[in-house]
Order: sequence, then C-alpha cells, then structure tokens
Amino acid sequence: MKHNKLGTSKIEVSEIAFGCMSLELQKGQQYVNSLLRKAFEGGINFFDTADLYDQGMNEEMVGTALSPFRDDVFISTKVGNKWREDGSGWDWNPSKEHILNGVNESLRRLQTDHIDVYMLHGGTIDDPIDESIEAFESLKKQGKIRAYGISSIRPNTIREWVNRSNMDVVMMQYSLLDRRPEEEVLDLLADHDISVITRGTLAKGMLIDKHGEDYLGYTAEQVEKMREALKQTDSPIKASIDYVLQHPAVASAVLGIRTEDQLREILDSRLDSGETDLNQLSNILKPNLYEEHR
Repeated sequence: MKHNKLGTSKIEVSEIAFGCMSLELQKGQQYVNSLLRKAFEGGINFFDTADLYDQGMNEEMVGTALSPFRDDVFISTKVGNKWREDGSGWDWNPSKEHILNGVNESLRRLQTDHIDVYMLHGGTIDDPIDESIEAFESLKKQGKIRAYGISSIRPNTIREWVNRSNMDVVMMQYSLLDRRPEEEVLDLLADHDISVITRGTLAKGMLIDKHGEDYLGYTAEQVEKMREALKQTDSPIKASIDYVLQHPAVASAVLGIRTEDQLREILDSRLDSGETDLNQLSNILKPNLYEEHR
C-alpha cells in the first residue's frame, strides 16, 4: 500500500487509515485485537480514534490492540469535547488547559508515551485559536505529540489555523458527494504543505451499497445517479477512494471498518491495478459548495 508524508513531519502513513469510531466494542477486546492486527498485516499503519468516542473506551481498547506493534504504527486521536459528569452529552472546550490535561488521559488510555497526530476535534472562528495552538506547540516540544492539526470543515476556521499555526494536518469530510473542499481549501492546504486526512469518503455507504437519500444539497435521485455511475466501474470502493486521493493535499482516507469482510474488500481494492476515469465521475453532478463558515 502506498504511503504519504503528513505535512512537513517525518510521519509517513498508509493511504488508507483505519477509522476506529466504527468499531463495535460490545463484541469485546479480542474482536478489536483481531481486526486491527489484520488491518496492520494488510498494510494499514494509521489508526484514528478520539477521546470522545465511547467516553474514552475506544481509546482504551484501541491502545490495547495496538500495543504489541505500537512502534510500527501511527495513532491519531482528538481533543476538545468534554463529557459531562452525568454522561448526558459533551461540551466544547478548546482551551489550553483542557488540551494539556486531555493529552495525559489519552496517553494513559492508549498505553503509549506519545501520540503521533493530535487534533482539535472541531473548531470555530470564535475559539481562542492562539491559545489552542500554544497548547499543541507545547506538547510537541515536550515530545508528547509528534504532529498536530484540526478536524474541521469550516473554511474560515481552517484559514486562521493556516495563518497562525505550524500544523501538519487537517481532517475534513470529502467525497464524490461532498466536494466542498475543492472550492479553495484543498489547494490552500497543498500550497502550505499541510496534509488532508479525509473522512466520509464513502458518504455513509451511499457510494457503495446503501440506498440514496438527500445529502448536502443533492437529492436522493442525484445520489442514486452517482451510485449507478460507480457501479459501472471495476470497483466502486476503489473509485471512491481514488477520487479523494488524487488531490496532492490528501495523504490518507479514513474509512470506518466494522468487519473482516469490509476490511478485506477495502484492502483488495488497493491491489486492483485498474484505472477509473475520475474526470468522468466528477462531471456527473455539479460540485456542492459551502454555504456557511466561508
């Protein structure tokens, strides 16, 4: 599997990242151990989680699963959402104090002495951006993290982080059904040597096998039109992934994987040497644009 460098860091990640949010933790630790081990053996070296997922249990079980081969993989996790004590939900907290405290909890749960990629799990233009950046820079100097960035789809926020920080990555939603980043954000990040990690690459499965519904300005009929076009390719999964990976800013596509069958299908798609006319796919629907936070 191809590997790409994240920003200006020395981290080189597989072009497919394992999205751990989709793990069915109720199946137990052995299930998580087995699935992540098979992903690693299949060439995936990048695993994405967050302190928010499953109230920290996701980090714990992922940390346990990856511990036998921790030195050979890269872990990404996120901070900024704080669970309420009664468990009723969470509140946004991008403060320096919360980030500095949060990293220690994530390190403990992940059973590691460093986090490879640490991201702010969201972000708005009204955040104390410089304060958040100070926290990440401090953690980098301490060796607790190797690279940092934000998980955001908001162009106005991303621009501020580009201008004020030395971040290496931005995680954002991007797919054949969400082409909003193409308007300006992808080129902006490429110009500043900041890598993109995509999420939502398969658009909730609607690009593969799930029935289409209204989605980000597209009607259900338009979604079905795209899915039908993908069916005409050798591999809808490969075509969907190839589409986002073609932009030079994109280093890795995070895919939520629940089962061994899903994992095998994704890994097999990367072995397929066939080529898809990506320009033809891009002409099927008019690109959607950001309506807010521009």
